Amino acid sequence: MNTQFFPGYTIGPDAYKEIVKICIPHGNKAVVIGGERAIKAARNKIENTIEESPLKITGFFSFGGEASIENIERLKAMPEVQEADMIFAVGGGKAIDTGKVLAQTTNRAFFTFPTIASTCASCTSLGILYHPDGSLREYSFSNVPPVHIFIDSEIIANAPDKYFWAGIGDSMAKYFESSVSSRGDELAHSQAMGVYIGNMCSGPFVKYGERALGDCKKNTVSTELEEIILGIIISTGFVSNFVNIDITTGLAHAVYNGFTVIPQIEEHGHLHGEIVSYGILILLIVDKQKEEFERIYKFNRNLGLPTKLSDLHCSMKDVDKVIEKALKGIDVRHYPYEVTPAMIKEAIEFLELYNVSVAAV
Repeated sequence: MNTQFFPGYTIGPDAYKEIVKICIPHGNKAVVIGGERAIKAARNKIENTIEESPLKITGFFSFGGEASIENIERLKAMPEVQEADMIFAVGGGKAIDTGKVLAQTTNRAFFTFPTIASTCASCTSLGILYHPDGSLREYSFSNVPPVHIFIDSEIIANAPDKYFWAGIGDSMAKYFESSVSSRGDELAHSQAMGVYIGNMCSGPFVKYGERALGDCKKNTVSTELEEIILGIIISTGFVSNFVNIDITTGLAHAVYNGFTVIPQIEEHGHLHGEIVSYGILILLIVDKQKEEFERIYKFNRNLGLPTKLSDLHCSMKDVDKVIEKALKGIDVRHYPYEVTPAMIKEAIEFLELYNVSVAAV
């Protein structure tokens, strides 16, 4: 038996006006769990829209800074959480994953309220859990996504644009990784549908991405901004919900994992999606997709996404460590061919020289 659940979504500056109508069938008490800044950004809009309605908020609580088992257990023990019929998860990926896993493990409906557009966490059933020190603990697998996603584009437009910028880089990997990782596979219906949805993580981003980022920097809600928000949250989220982990990841994320062992990545605050966008270029070179490489290279340059090692405060002396870590994970264990250390190193060297040749023109 195969059961699939689909989250609905509402997007717009007035998206929260739909809260009562959509949530009330699931009960009349909700607890809000999220990041402190996220709650501050969303609280007034939530409270205003439920005023004089049957829906009541039992409390607003910080998720604790990490999506950890410890924070989930702490929240479970709170009377206001126990009293709630449903959970509103507000914020970025870790805040939403905390509320998500709490809801899934206590068999309650949950609704997500992304306040930044940097990942697809607010759309997916998968939760990622960490130890209190921030190191990865485990994946929390479930087939239950949020009932509905309330995407207030005004709140996202006023959030720091660096998260939106990095979200573009991370989301585009869904297309390139799923299309390569699934090559040659006989895909069942859901898997095939996820891979086809992945196409929405390429063309629309190239078409609208530059204008959308400019509007985000100006804190302006526009059609282009909302198109990219939907790409980051909905398109990538649906791919993740439909496609297994071997297909939804690939060489771009392997390269990201490789860079996590380089100290200057953390020292300079390089973001996940920023590094993944560099990984996409390496994937395209290794896969010999010349035209796509040139298209995405130009796109990265236009958006200020990294195209060379120095953009990540790295150099060729870091590359062997990056490659060793990159190939230790699961990201390319299911691939149409074996990815070797030499392939990655040659791709990085090619990209360094390519940057020099472009600068010389």
